[in-house]
Amino acid sequence: MKFSGITLVTGAAGFMGSHVVEHIVKKGIRVRATARARKDVSFFEKLGVEYVAADLTKPDTLPQLFAGDVDRVFHLGAICDFSTPYSKLYPTNVAGVGHITKLALEKKVKSFVHVTSTSVYGYYSGTAYKETDKRHPENDYGKSKAEGENIVFHRITEGLPAVIIRPCTVYGPRCNDGAGKAFSRPTSISAIPGSGKQLLSNVRAEDVATALEHLSLKQGIIGQVFNIAENSNPTLEQALVMAAKTYQTKIPILHLPLSLVKIISLIDGFISGLKGKIPDLEYEAVKYLYYDYVVDNKKLEDSGFKLQNPDFMASMKQLGKLYKP
Repeated sequence: MKFSGITLVTGAAGFMGSHVVEHIVKKGIRVRATARARKDVSFFEKLGVEYVAADLTKPDTLPQLFAGDVDRVFHLGAICDFSTPYSKLYPTNVAGVGHITKLALEKKVKSFVHVTSTSVYGYYSGTAYKETDKRHPENDYGKSKAEGENIVFHRITEGLPAVIIRPCTVYGPRCNDGAGKAFSRPTSISAIPGSGKQLLSNVRAEDVATALEHLSLKQGIIGQVFNIAENSNPTLEQALVMAAKTYQTKIPILHLPLSLVKIISLIDGFISGLKGKIPDLEYEAVKYLYYDYVVDNKKLEDSGFKLQNPDFMASMKQLGKLYKP
């Protein structure tokens, strides 16, 4: 696949969207970035990227995004946390997918890359999540992402050349939402939930961005699903200790029963909600900590993609060198 037109990136002002924009610009491709209206667009101005404000929940703002020769779309516009109720997730994570895919289909883009989440799989059942596994979302966020996928699957039957991408826990520079924030900046997490032996799957934002571009260029994968994850599976304790070392905070030693962690997270969630913030450890995220969380990335690797950061510990050490308190 070759693209000579404009690449549209939705959710471009968010954590992952900004990394995708950054990566695509380096390839010399014209990029049109979009997100809700904002005063500060200096990030895009420095990159020489066109920024067009639009709102996925307001269909009348979206046609302008497809003006000109748009031939590829990376759809990352979404609400990405476990604290927002379904009623507020639906307009963006579900209905918004319907709006943007309809326009992409009408525009006859060459490639539509839909970014969703491994949260659609639900709680771990003992074997690494594979793309062929049935989806059993266990919370509002996972449900909204699964329903968004359903819309894309339907659009594919109508002719949309789309692929669906399910990253696991994404971390890295500029991360302020999702579970990955625990490994991306100093947090208030000062103890280890449960035994700390739970296995995790994580992936660096830069690897997600390069994987998305890689898959957009592949022939013959329309309608397919790809997981994105690193090769290593640190334990929760190893990951939290490494994060503390990386961001120069107190290393957690105390282990707290998960039942107590759930209560603390409920209280923290209530207080954070009053402040209009998302807590560092969300109540619904704690529920996943009763199990391992291992994601199979063999299909991605078989496509010819090579991770820049295959090992979590080495990746965190590299982030530590970049971190400035």
